[in-house]
Amino acid sequence: MKKCFLIIIGLLCFPYVLQSEVNTAVSDIKWNGYLLTDNRLALNGENEYTWQETRLALQMDAKPTEKTHFYSEIWVRSLGFPAVQNSADLTDKQKVAPLNLDFREAYVDLYGCFFEKLDLRIGKQRIAWGTADKMNPTDNINPKDLEDMWDFGRYLGSEGIKASYYLSDFTFTGVCIPQFTPAVLPQGDIASALSPAMTLPAGMSVRNIASVVALPRNNPEESSTAGIKVSKNILGYDFSLSYASHRDDLPLADRVSFAPTGSPGQVDIATELIYPKVRVAGMDMSGSIGNVGIWFEAATSFPDEVKMTTDLTALGMGTSESITLEDKPYTKYAAGVDYTFKSGIYTNVQYVHGFFHERGEENLEDYLTFAMDCKFLDDKLKITPIGGAAVVKDFNDVENNYGIAYCPEIAYTIDNAELSLGARLIDGTDTTIFGRMKDNDDAYIKVKYSF
Repeated sequence: MKKCFLIIIGLLCFPYVLQSEVNTAVSDIKWNGYLLTDNRLALNGENEYTWQETRLALQMDAKPTEKTHFYSEIWVRSLGFPAVQNSADLTDKQKVAPLNLDFREAYVDLYGCFFEKLDLRIGKQRIAWGTADKMNPTDNINPKDLEDMWDFGRYLGSEGIKASYYLSDFTFTGVCIPQFTPAVLPQGDIASALSPAMTLPAGMSVRNIASVVALPRNNPEESSTAGIKVSKNILGYDFSLSYASHRDDLPLADRVSFAPTGSPGQVDIATELIYPKVRVAGMDMSGSIGNVGIWFEAATSFPDEVKMTTDLTALGMGTSESITLEDKPYTKYAAGVDYTFKSGIYTNVQYVHGFFHERGEENLEDYLTFAMDCKFLDDKLKITPIGGAAVVKDFNDVENNYGIAYCPEIAYTIDNAELSLGARLIDGTDTTIFGRMKDNDDAYIKVKYSF
């Protein structure tokens, strides 16, 4: 089966798309969206602002006919701080007051296209797979958007085609994304938390580190993503099986070169990063036992092998090869429960084996995410005294292998506006992702108005 067979269907449906655009002009269009302000202050003693964002999200929804539907979402944002370094920069408004446009989604749905039970979605779209709470090992179609590490579960939209066919109680979904897009990585120190610190020989220090990224070639064989999913409700529980062939959207190093700087023991490091191919077979289920919500999701990855060449010839020590990622399957999974007590207290606990950036069976860690919300004043006031995540890398040596992120929050709702005040307090050892982020404690205040 060719990866991009669905592209042909998309071309055949092009007249339907044109017709829907014409009809939309005279149809009833619904506008929705929100205004969000998000300001954060570091709690590391320097008391500097670390994040400043004002986001206007605009969502347009139109259904001109029974056979077509259109949706789009854009973000207009003032994001970041002035980047003025000299007087000439003061004439550049983008450096004085940064502004960007984020084109999130824009697609058309064609219902009953060619066949009564076949629906197509064509355009830039978010294709979310999985039932776990934000940590979804089967969710591999869209690239991750890690611009804001604390906005878990955020992905970029992808230009492609999704076909859904309904047969009895089954839903068959096929997906084709012709073009590869890498994940957006966070900025600054948080990005380095996604990988362990590089181990250097005794007496050696680093002056500069430079990286070159090698994207796959722009052709169907090297750059496309394809997937298929079958879902069905069985005895009140939603089940699905899925398979996807794609490239990992997080890079891996396949070459590291060391060069002397002229200072004894000091080197410059140059790395080359690639995006390996991987196949993922997954399953998920969700439902409830009584009033307790339950979910389980698992995905087994079959990656291509990645070898890393370490080049020390400039230091007179030759080259060597090591395996960064073995071509052996590894499985990530998540299982969780949630429950709302009669008093209104909501609880959510989830166990996760393998965080989004971890690859290879020996590198998968075990995490516990947790949250407890208490509501007061007719649900206008919500207090989250317990929330966050924890990891223990080695239970035989917890003291040197733990990490925790504690995230309390207070939120108050006034009509369509929600005001939130919270903090993220992080601790741990450098062997864990939270430990490598422990100097990034912050407090935040958010205001979100929906319309």
